Amino acid sequence: MKKKLQSGNLKEMSMLIALIIIIVLFAILTKGTLLRPMNIANLINQNAYVVILACGMLLCILTGGNIDLSVGSTVALVGACAGTFIITWKWNPYLSIVLCLLVGIALGVWQGFWIAYVGIPPFICTLSGMLVFRGITLLILKGLTLAPFPTAYTQLSTGFIPDIRAEGITLFGTKLNLLCILVGVVIAVAYVVLQLKNNATRKKKGYETEPLVSMLIKMVIICAAILAVFWKLAQHKGIPTVLIILGILLLVYNFITQKTVMGRHLYAIGGNKKAAELSGVKTKKMMFLAYTNMSFIAAIAGLVFAARLNSSSPVAGQSFEMDAIASCFIGGASAYGGTGTIGGALIGALIMGTLNNGMSIMGISSNTQQVVKGLVLLIAVAIDVLGKSNFNLSGIKAMFSGKAKTAEKKST
Repeated sequence: MKKKLQSGNLKEMSMLIALIIIIVLFAILTKGTLLRPMNIANLINQNAYVVILACGMLLCILTGGNIDLSVGSTVALVGACAGTFIITWKWNPYLSIVLCLLVGIALGVWQGFWIAYVGIPPFICTLSGMLVFRGITLLILKGLTLAPFPTAYTQLSTGFIPDIRAEGITLFGTKLNLLCILVGVVIAVAYVVLQLKNNATRKKKGYETEPLVSMLIKMVIICAAILAVFWKLAQHKGIPTVLIILGILLLVYNFITQKTVMGRHLYAIGGNKKAAELSGVKTKKMMFLAYTNMSFIAAIAGLVFAARLNSSSPVAGQSFEMDAIASCFIGGASAYGGTGTIGGALIGALIMGTLNNGMSIMGISSNTQQVVKGLVLLIAVAIDVLGKSNFNLSGIKAMFSGKAKTAEKKST
């Protein structure tokens, strides 16, 4: 158990270190443009949908490496519904948001039923959903783009939280958003307190705890990152509205995966589905909930993305499922299921977002970006697969040396 815990901590630390290296590398290559306050805010707005989708995708992956290929089409369909309700039919934006979320849940119930209770493999069912939902989107929009949305709706993704002081504050000759600074400090302190409390609770119950040095290094890195991000945001317009949405979702889904019965059952299904069934886990119900939740999350991403674009587009959401899946696997989720965390998915999404943003600033073509992201995903999954199969060079050498000896015996 201790060895497993240490390997998990090492994996988490390696992801953090990889993210830091990528950020530093692109900061140098872009001559500091990547870390400018305005670009940090843009980075959050542009990649919010990836983080949102990764939260839901992780729950699907935990059930045994299953994925949802329909989330991009769900994003487009929900965006089309939002455009129809708000722009075409002039309905109240807030009522329309609620209705769009219900549409997302309905799509999830549809897919969850076929996957959990009929027994259709998730890959096939969600591939069907990808085609069906995209077709419905085209039918609703008739191949056209609806725009613009009212300000009350676009603030969902492009707005900023007003400062508690209109004039802000000035530190070191720089004008800063006071609310942003205070929120950053509170989040950093809360993180430290929760980590120490969690460590003390594990020790009290007799569980294996993370080594003190490792825990302190991780806390320093994460707290420094939090304060740095909020410092940069404070130099721009403050806290983006979408960051509040992301924060709430990350907290809720981290709680679900780590502190609830549902979360433990999802991990159990991914670890050994047959054993989980024999232990009383309602595997069909869990699969149904995982895919219903995925479409609900995709609906939130669809609303956020449509608000950022300020339009409902029939081509929205293309390849979004790939970004979400890649974020989870890069963040440490296992291709076999049963392993992965919301924090890891967040780090994976940040790695994907930084790669996208950094290469775009450098003027690298989208074709080359696809190659880079594909290789990063392949390496991340390969590390997981090879780690589980106890891959080592000595084994290969022994295998080949054994074949050589056998050949020699046959020849003699």
